[in-house]
Amino acid sequence: MITEEQMAEFRKLLDESERPMFFFDDDPDGLCSYLLLKKYAKKGRGVAVKSSPVLGAQYSRKIQEYGPDMVFVLDKPVVEQDFVDEARVPVVWLDHHPPVHLSGVSYFNPLLNDEKDNRPVSYWCYRITGQNQWIAMAGCIGDWFIPEFANDFAKEHPDLLPAVVEQGQMLYDTPMGQLSRILSSILKGSTSDVVSCISALEKVREPEEILNGTTPAGRYVLKYHKKINKVYEKLLHKAMEASGNDDFLVFTYPMTKMSFSGDLANELLHRLPGKFIIVARMKSDTAAISMRSKSHIIPPMLKLALEGLGGYGGGHDHACGGSIVVKDFPVLVERLREMARHN
Repeated sequence: MITEEQMAEFRKLLDESERPMFFFDDDPDGLCSYLLLKKYAKKGRGVAVKSSPVLGAQYSRKIQEYGPDMVFVLDKPVVEQDFVDEARVPVVWLDHHPPVHLSGVSYFNPLLNDEKDNRPVSYWCYRITGQNQWIAMAGCIGDWFIPEFANDFAKEHPDLLPAVVEQGQMLYDTPMGQLSRILSSILKGSTSDVVSCISALEKVREPEEILNGTTPAGRYVLKYHKKINKVYEKLLHKAMEASGNDDFLVFTYPMTKMSFSGDLANELLHRLPGKFIIVARMKSDTAAISMRSKSHIIPPMLKLALEGLGGYGGGHDHACGGSIVVKDFPVLVERLREMARHN
């Protein structure tokens, strides 16, 4: 957990910053974490860190361009020391992935106090700000987590969350789940499109604005989602067709300007809960992979499977991501298949 004292410390840092800059992961949890802090602070600029779990020194250029007095990093599993060193301003990092220790960082992670507590970053941002519960719900649902305030939210908004059910049903069978998936969609595409969608989201006050398209900002976000979703649905259909009779599903698709690996892996796991899911976006020399399983603890399996191979990866117990050179991808798959068969 993150203690009340630690949340107060984080809030104080945010309050005292006059020109904050936010770097956040490009998924619903990361985006909702940013929106919660931005709407609370009413200041600062956000940058979605796309295409990699690593926040590296190449992003220091963004800091130099904006000139913040403090940098906040949200939901990024890896931050390079060079990024911190080149920032030249205080760096505050709020995360829920396996703890990492860097110098010169104010670091907040529930796993430091409880090794079993990996509640999403959007959950903690809501606890810190106490505002915009609907945004926190969308972020938590997108990260397959049901917060303790879900029952109260369902009672107050039965049209958005008819009942508190299991995580997959909440994400794929409720309006709030639809909202979370919309937020995932708008993080795909060109940088200019993503920036425009995030700018529109900052103007939205209620979820119905997006779900029902009742305001210009909401309609803008919904229209963009529908465009992206057409591409996603075609890939999902192909992935479902690739499913065989065994309990291991591997789906690959060629590199495009948009990555759908995490979204596909999540929905495939919901639709095919008994399978070990691997989705890979194949580039010329590397494969970006997403792995899901309800019955296997993936990180230790992945660590062993990567030994001697050109790749890296990690994540949560039942959801991991990574990257591997294309020539080693078949070896990785077979190693994971063999481990899954004996676990």
